[in-house]
Amino acid sequence: MIDRVGTNAQTQLYLAQVMKAGNALDQSEAQVSSGKVSATYGGIGNRTAVLEAARSAANRSSAYQANIQLALDQSNLQDTQLTSLSNLANDLRQALTKALADGDASTLMTQAGSIYQQVTQILNSKDANGNYLYGGDRNDVPPVTPATLADLAALPSAANAFANGTVAATVRVGDGQSVQVGMLASDIGTSILSTLKDIADFNNGASGPFGSTISAAQSGFLTTEIGTAANAATDINNAAASNGYVNKQLQDASDQQQSLNTLYTGFVSDIEDVDMGQAVEKLNQNQIALQAALQVTSKLNQLSLLNYLPAS
Repeated sequence: MIDRVGTNAQTQLYLAQVMKAGNALDQSEAQVSSGKVSATYGGIGNRTAVLEAARSAANRSSAYQANIQLALDQSNLQDTQLTSLSNLANDLRQALTKALADGDASTLMTQAGSIYQQVTQILNSKDANGNYLYGGDRNDVPPVTPATLADLAALPSAANAFANGTVAATVRVGDGQSVQVGMLASDIGTSILSTLKDIADFNNGASGPFGSTISAAQSGFLTTEIGTAANAATDINNAAASNGYVNKQLQDASDQQQSLNTLYTGFVSDIEDVDMGQAVEKLNQNQIALQAALQVTSKLNQLSLLNYLPAS
């Protein structure tokens, strides 16, 4: 019997090379298919801790961005509503001015009552979660309690009309960074409610009620209240300016978190994502290497001394 030339040791060596080439091909195929260096931490190696730290930081910046966007939505809504409140204060000033100029205040109380309803509707508005927007840390009850101007007039002062909390809402915009985005109904509404209460109190007092003609006392009162209504509009405009400053802070914080998210996401990508061009090239190389190893092993198993004997 003529033995094969290839030894068992040689066969085992080439089989090991086949297995190695096969494993390398499997890894390359997985990388090309998934776009990732590895599906396990073992394939990441000593960069696992850096990967998880970067991934955690990226997730944290994404969460901050989501919070900031909600705060921006609230700030934008507040800007719209503050503009409406300022317009209502100016409407009240104009109503007072017209009554004084015409010498006729017969419709003044109707106009004041309508303005009060619109003001309280804004101050008692709710956010998307059903919480009172201007309630502060007491956002489960209406910030303004009197239902009508007559109810407001029955109170000792305009300050008694408010039931909001004392702490406005804040939002976390970064590690150790917070911005006060909320506003309190009592801070932005006291001036205009005080003006409305003054009008209602005067109408109910000894010099009232207002009618189609105005007395000297009524004329003097209207003159004073025109200035008071203008001051109320100014107070609301100042609140709107503060809200605009907060909006700018939120925009800056959003931009910062976006930049950080891009940075951290880049770290993660650098560690776990493959360069697709290199991965495809490596896949082709591993396919060739496996094919070559299989061919060599196949030929080795076919060799015997007959291959080297001269033909007879």
